Amino acid sequence: MGRKAKDGNGESTFTVLVAAGANLGIAVAKAVAGLISGSSAMMSEAAHSVADTVTEVMLLTALRRSGKPADEDHPVGYAGERYVWAMLAAVATFVGGAVFSVYDGIHTLTHGEELGDPLVSYVVLALAFLLEGFSLRTGLRQVRGEAKERGTPLAAYLRRTPDTTVKAVVMEDSAALAGLLLAAGGLLGGQLTGSGVWDGIASILIGALLVYVAWVLGRSNAELLVGRPLPKEMRDAVRAELLSVPQVAGVLDLTTLIQGPGEALVAAKVDFRDGATAEEVEWACEEAEDRLRARVPAVRRVYLDPTPGRGRRGPE
Repeated sequence: MGRKAKDGNGESTFTVLVAAGANLGIAVAKAVAGLISGSSAMMSEAAHSVADTVTEVMLLTALRRSGKPADEDHPVGYAGERYVWAMLAAVATFVGGAVFSVYDGIHTLTHGEELGDPLVSYVVLALAFLLEGFSLRTGLRQVRGEAKERGTPLAAYLRRTPDTTVKAVVMEDSAALAGLLLAAGGLLGGQLTGSGVWDGIASILIGALLVYVAWVLGRSNAELLVGRPLPKEMRDAVRAELLSVPQVAGVLDLTTLIQGPGEALVAAKVDFRDGATAEEVEWACEEAEDRLRARVPAVRRVYLDPTPGRGRRGPE
């Protein structure tokens, strides 16, 4: 969260568009290869790519709708809508990819399958690996830049970033590459042994991988929908800036809330020094807001409540 708030949506949109374009073409190629080879793992991979394409359409919708300015009906803006659509995208990954893959794998194990020529599937898997790798590279480039800007390790930033659209692309492309390797292993096992068991196992493993991705993305979006505070180091920075204002004697209560990537709200009960006039309190609030926005650019809204310290409160 920080300096790239203004153009973050544009960069995220490009990342999602690259992923969507790659997945759409890959889905068709995998389906054709699956029908020719008779491989359940290839059909699972086709379902995986279809689910990823649907996911990216939802993420593009999230980016478009969350960027609308605040209005009378939504005074704090539409940033939270990003997480609603991202949550639906996680559900699409689970239903459209994971459930189909597990079902297809179990069906193959119980009923068997007639293996065809795997050559087309190998070619498609190789091309898909290149396209998915390019899409993943685009997402990782954005994430690395943002992590470096904030001085945060890549893994930690990816785990806690409020930009769940880019997180979804990186996780889904990583899962896609792993799924391609599993599908290739299933094809090779079937080719060497003449048994479709390996293909069925590969399909089930692809489904399990998608369950994990859907669970991680669903949990991340759920946390942000319920309400997640700024990281502790940023909360400490907010408190320090408030206390640095000369008229502020103490911060009695501090609440922070992430509203979207690069967008956060700060609300605090502040004890102003004895003898401060109403005008000085007003100017102190303005100064505190300016300092907060300079120190933590993600802070967009600041609400300060002048509150007497506990030792100076009157009878209740």
